[in-house]
Amino acid sequence: MKLPIFIADAFTARAFRGNPAAVCLLENELEEDMHQKIAREMNLSETAFIRKLHPTDNFAQSSCFGLRWFTPASEVPLCGHATLASAAVLFYKIKNMNSTLTFVTLSGELRARQAEDGIVLDLPLYPVYPQVRVFGLSPQTAIGNTLVQDICYSPDTRKLLLRLSDTYNRSFLENLKVNTENLLQVENTGKVKGLILTLKGEPGGQSQSFDFYSRYFAPWVGVAEDPVTGSAHAVLSSYWSQQLGKKEMHGRTLVFLLICTIPLKM
Repeated sequence: MKLPIFIADAFTARAFRGNPAAVCLLENELEEDMHQKIAREMNLSETAFIRKLHPTDNFAQSSCFGLRWFTPASEVPLCGHATLASAAVLFYKIKNMNSTLTFVTLSGELRARQAEDGIVLDLPLYPVYPQVRVFGLSPQTAIGNTLVQDICYSPDTRKLLLRLSDTYNRSFLENLKVNTENLLQVENTGKVKGLILTLKGEPGGQSQSFDFYSRYFAPWVGVAEDPVTGSAHAVLSSYWSQQLGKKEMHGRTLVFLLICTIPLKM
């Protein structure tokens, strides 16, 4: 069996930068267990599988496809950077003729459209709810005595959001050591699949200012830390929009350089 597989670095224009994802094009149905085996072999945070929805579909001409995402350990319901990578493969490598692509996924229909400066991706907006403590997991489990200003939970994505105290700055979050092994030991109910650490942004002065900073951890699905995660930003967008009263924001992950503009449709 031969399958075309591409490695695409999302959120960058340079090789070996950004957040890599594998993209596999499926001409025919694939045995269910093969998805996970391939993702484990790729050993990237996400492997995306694009499939035709009808026998007459064509990767270069059709505008709607099925899309699934797998980490090396399990299937996930949403992955932004692997969706972006999938659209890039179809637009730039396969030369798909459409300006907009629709992906049918576990999170509903997602759209990617070509723009002058790249690809615009529409993601769901997931609400969060205040939590004092979520199941067996407390902030100290991962970040010790770091001051936490707010704790929220997204039931749709099973992500826990910890907002660090406004007294901290960007460099503090950037250098914070997170014990992901402890996370697996204390939270094994399946109610938490990802941990978001976020911090209110700072004035940029002469440089680019940001509304918020973040880092994301998902050892429950086999990813200790993901450089940037679309599903996490679907939660961050909801939270910071409420906190800041804004519908368009600039966020920055702190594993590598990334500017992410998030237009919100409320």
